[in-house]
Amino acid sequence: MKEEKEFYERLERKGVSRRDFMKYCGVVTATIGLSSSFIPQVAEVFAAPKQRPAVIWLHLAECTGCSEATLRSMYPWIDQLVLNILDIAYHETIMAASGHQAEDVLHAAAKKYKGKYICVVEGAIATKYNGAYGKIAGRTFMDVAKEIVPNAAATICIGTCSSFGGIQAAKPNPGGYKGVGDALGVKTVNISGCPPNPINLVGTIVNYLLLGKLPALDELGRPLFAYGKTIHDQCPRRSHYENGEFVEEFGSKEAQMGYCLFEMGCKGPDTYNNCATAKFNDGTSWPVEAGHPCIGCSEPQFWDKMTPFFEESK
Repeated sequence: MKEEKEFYERLERKGVSRRDFMKYCGVVTATIGLSSSFIPQVAEVFAAPKQRPAVIWLHLAECTGCSEATLRSMYPWIDQLVLNILDIAYHETIMAASGHQAEDVLHAAAKKYKGKYICVVEGAIATKYNGAYGKIAGRTFMDVAKEIVPNAAATICIGTCSSFGGIQAAKPNPGGYKGVGDALGVKTVNISGCPPNPINLVGTIVNYLLLGKLPALDELGRPLFAYGKTIHDQCPRRSHYENGEFVEEFGSKEAQMGYCLFEMGCKGPDTYNNCATAKFNDGTSWPVEAGHPCIGCSEPQFWDKMTPFFEESK
C-alpha cells in the first residue's frame, strides 16, 4: 500500500489526478481487449507491480524513432517505466554508461538474468557479407542478437525494422537486412509500425504482467488486440469511402471536409493497425485525422509494396 500511495503522490506532483490515471488504465484495458472489470488490476500493474522483469533493449539497424516514441509516452512516463514497472538493464539511448562500460553491462545482464529477461529489439539485422553492414563494439548485429535473443524468456520486436526488416530491407537491400525472427529463426512478438504507438508496447507488457503470458498473435506475430483489424475498417472517414466522396487534391474543399484519402494513396484497406482508435500523443490525433494518407508502415515490405505512397492503390 505504501508503494501505491507513493505512486499516486508522484502522479499528483506531475499534475495528473487519480481520475485521469484510471481513465488511462481504462484505455489500456480496452486496447488489449479486456473487460472493464480488469481496470483496477491494470492500475495495480503500474502502481504496485508484483514483479519487475529485467529488460535488455537492443538497438540494431534503426533510427531510434521507436525509442523516441516510447520516451514520449504518457502514463507511464519513461521514468516510471524504467524505475517502477520494468528493470531496464540495458538500453543504449537512456543508460548512463557508454563504450566498453556499456558492453560490460550488456554481458553482465545477459548472464545474470539468463532465461528470465525480456529482450526488446529495435532495428533490423544485416545478413550478407558476414553481417558487415552493421556492427557494435566490433561485433555484427547478427552476433549480438545471437548472444542475447535465444536466452530471453520472450523477445519483443518494436518497430517495422526489427519486425520485418523495414526500410533497411527495401530493394535492392545490399546488406541483406531482415527482421529478427526471419534472421534468427525464432518466434518474436512483432509490434510493427514506423514508429509503432507506444500504447501497443505498454499493452503487451501489461498483458504479460497481469495475465502471465504474452498476448494472442496474428500470423505475422503481431498482437491481435492492436493488429486484428485494418485501418480502413476502423477509419472515421469510412462512410465517405462508401459514399464515393474522395479527396483529389491536398488543400482542396474536399480535404477540408474530411473526405476519404483513398485516391490520394491511403493504404488503410491493406494495413492492419489500431491507429484510428488508439491515436498518438496521448490520444490526440493520427495521420489520417491530420489529413495525411496512411502509408502502410506496419506491414511487411511496406517500402516496396506500398510505394508510390501518394498514388491510389490498384
